[in-house]
Amino acid sequence: MSSRRLMQGNEACAEGAIKAGVQFFAGYPITPSTEIAELLARKLPLQGGKFIQMEDEIASMAAVIGASLAGTKSLTATSGPGFSLKQENLGFAIMTEVPCVIVNVQRLGPSTGGPTLTSQGDVLQARWGTHGEHAIIALCPASVEETYYLTIMAFNFSERFRTPVILLLDETIGHLRESVQLSNYDHIKLISRPSPWETPDKFLPYAAEADAPPPMAAFGEGYRHHVTGLVHDETGFPCAGNHAAIDKLLRRLNNKIFAHQDEITLYKEMMTEDAEHLLIAFGASARSAASAVKIARKEGIKAGLLQLQTLWPFPEKLVRQKTLGKRSVLVPEMNLGQYAREVKKVVSDRTIVVTLSQIDGRLFHPNKIVAYFRGEEKHAEVL
Repeated sequence: MSSRRLMQGNEACAEGAIKAGVQFFAGYPITPSTEIAELLARKLPLQGGKFIQMEDEIASMAAVIGASLAGTKSLTATSGPGFSLKQENLGFAIMTEVPCVIVNVQRLGPSTGGPTLTSQGDVLQARWGTHGEHAIIALCPASVEETYYLTIMAFNFSERFRTPVILLLDETIGHLRESVQLSNYDHIKLISRPSPWETPDKFLPYAAEADAPPPMAAFGEGYRHHVTGLVHDETGFPCAGNHAAIDKLLRRLNNKIFAHQDEITLYKEMMTEDAEHLLIAFGASARSAASAVKIARKEGIKAGLLQLQTLWPFPEKLVRQKTLGKRSVLVPEMNLGQYAREVKKVVSDRTIVVTLSQIDGRLFHPNKIVAYFRGEEKHAEVL
């Protein structure tokens, strides 16, 4: 049987999660992510998994954390206001090192905004939505096939580093239908969280090297351990008066991700080697950027595209390398320059950084990007 299928982006997300070994989903219906829940409601029980529709997004995130602590690969999906509600428990999962995947199919905001309109307005919320000094991994697909692939990678990163991982789709990708060759990704080795190597009597639940996650014992396996969102030492119990232990914990939570940034950074590029003008784009905007590069090349404009699949942690080394020697760097995104300002911090004064924004709920049109190269676009802003 052929593994090529016509799929919707949200469907590819559900299939990718199943491929990655998800066994638990908790969520609440919200446009434009609901298809993910609908598909998993049908498919998870058929393979021994569990689906729960919770009373709200706060409870959904809590249920996912609980299922993961019990040893199960777990997922939730939401959009806009629901993603906002998940932030407190997202911070809890970061502090307690609970692997799980949170899908946010972005829609136009703020507030209820435009539930059926596309946007990329949650880029900075994905990075800083929960409070405190923390690291986060956020992946962003630009096609249906990439959604399938990056869902699998989201679970792998989550299990590998014992951390929540955010998959940032936008409405365009979530509801897009494309042909996908699923077998292209059969080679990906699936990762599961590290298990304890100590006997239960010697087990310290949060003992780990400075840039590594600790092994994880599931509830019910005989390993007694305490889980708290408070700062804690290697035993798992609060350590508010032990400032050395606090410093060690928080540095390790960040270092276990930042020290492995090369492994986490996923990207594609198009005609970047001889490009004078570099587009840096992600999600649906990257599709428009790719078309704009082709049009620009036909007009003799040497444009190239760096498509980022990993948004966070910010791929500083990659961006610095690829922007070297470029006349300009253009960041088209469906917000008011959230990611462009991150690019500017890295590029500094070496290269002109231009943000090209669209916030009316429509997908970026390639002609808007090409118009900038022609000097015709009035809404481009030099940072």
